[in-house]
Amino acid sequence: MRNILARALAALALLFAPAAFAQQPQDADPALWVVKDRDTTIYLFGTVHVLKPGLSWFDEAVRKAFDKSGEVRIETIEPDLPTLQALIVRLALNPAGPAVTQQLPEDKRAAYGDALVEAGLPRNGLDPLDPWFSAITLSIALLPKYGYDPESGADKVIAKAAKAANKPVSAFETPEQQLGYFDGLPIDAQLKLLVATIDAVPQMHANLDKMVANWAKGDTKALATDLKQDLGVTPEITRALITDRNARWADWIAGRMAQPGTLFIAVGAGHLAGPDSVQKFLRNHHLHAHRIRY
Repeated sequence: MRNILARALAALALLFAPAAFAQQPQDADPALWVVKDRDTTIYLFGTVHVLKPGLSWFDEAVRKAFDKSGEVRIETIEPDLPTLQALIVRLALNPAGPAVTQQLPEDKRAAYGDALVEAGLPRNGLDPLDPWFSAITLSIALLPKYGYDPESGADKVIAKAAKAANKPVSAFETPEQQLGYFDGLPIDAQLKLLVATIDAVPQMHANLDKMVANWAKGDTKALATDLKQDLGVTPEITRALITDRNARWADWIAGRMAQPGTLFIAVGAGHLAGPDSVQKFLRNHHLHAHRIRY
């Protein structure tokens, strides 16, 4: 979901110029699962939407599963930039106010402005936008400073590989649906998300490095903890952004099992970790996702 927003923000000229970093190749073995019956095989792979260049993960079991698959399904297919820009303006722009800064608790306003300036954005530059958009902008805008590049994100790599291999690519959600989950949150929940993001800024780099390290070694228990810290601000946010979506995706997978073939599914790693994971909801359909060890 944040990958979509990264492109949207770029289209709005709010950010971002990804930095180029020379990195020594580092091996990663992120978690991979498979659900199968007599004539259908579905691989489940958890992605990270932004990575530092040089991490070697699209190989071994992950590459073999991808190569065996006749089609790929991801969270969403990115639209062209003008379409995405228009969507963001329609959903997030709120010129009538009140300004985001004024909606924040008074003791958070200075830290919010300082974080925006640190990210290279105007101190009050996001005031005409909804709080949810400000929260996601702030969580994305600092990433180039930390060496992260959305072009290196696992989702984008897989989508490009599928296109190069002429594999059909479908999506669980449209960009409008994805952004709508945030836009549909009540204002108080949006503000809680923004405050949590402001509070996380001092440790954002270290926490993101830790999350990617957990992903790289396939530690799903640690990833579930990371997810709770990231999006577990309120039960309402967790339900809208994680739980309900996982349940819908599991329903779709259960229906897809009736169709023969091999499919590679790539969604954010947090959706495949924790007590409300896609795998948990698959069990409601009497389907068991087996972890592939490699």
